[in-house]
Amino acid sequence: MAFGRLARSTPARPMSDINVTPLVDVMLVLVVIFILTAPLLAGSLRLNLPRSQAAAPGASGPALVLELDRLGQLRLDGAPMDDRTLAQRLADVAATRPEAEIQLRADAAVPYGRVVELMGLAHAAGLARIAFVAEPAPPAAVR
Repeated sequence: MAFGRLARSTPARPMSDINVTPLVDVMLVLVVIFILTAPLLAGSLRLNLPRSQAAAPGASGPALVLELDRLGQLRLDGAPMDDRTLAQRLADVAATRPEAEIQLRADAAVPYGRVVELMGLAHAAGLARIAFVAEPAPPAAVR
């Protein structure tokens, strides 16, 4: 019985097979990460609503024009009014024409909370069709 190194008649052949199990594991982890983070990325859009390059709106029948300037003054079809009068007027319109559309023209400096309050008044009155009107952006501002 000899102790020592055993001599090989042929040298060891290089291994030509690749173990793909770790690669598949890493790829599956990356797919899961992308699936979980994709909805989070879509929810963080930054918008600048007052500018628009949209086409002209189609004819949808007569609409109520609700204007809100930077000082907070309300006008419905050109007539100045306060919140209580506006709520009553919207309720009257909803009783006669529930499909009527409100075109909301709010100044860019108006806080978003105030716009939401006006939308709430319209919904409470029974009017669900609200259109946000924006001025077209100048051609130089298009990116």
